[in-house]
Amino acid sequence: MADTIAETVDLLYTIDQEHLTLDQQITLGAALAALAQAERLEQINERLRGIHQVLNTWSLRSTVDGR
Repeated sequence: MADTIAETVDLLYTIDQEHLTLDQQITLGAALAALAQAERLEQINERLRGIHQVLNTWSLRSTVDGR
């Protein structure tokens, strides 16, 4: 997913905004907002993976210690 986001960022920032119609500017703004949201969701997902790893490790340790 990170590659897709990076490629999209590159594409969005190469657009010549001075020659866009009003509708195109609005669409570009919406695309930039969606991209920012996708980046934020990816950050949240990474944090959740880390939390999952910690909880999984604790769970495995309690199983081993409980024997």
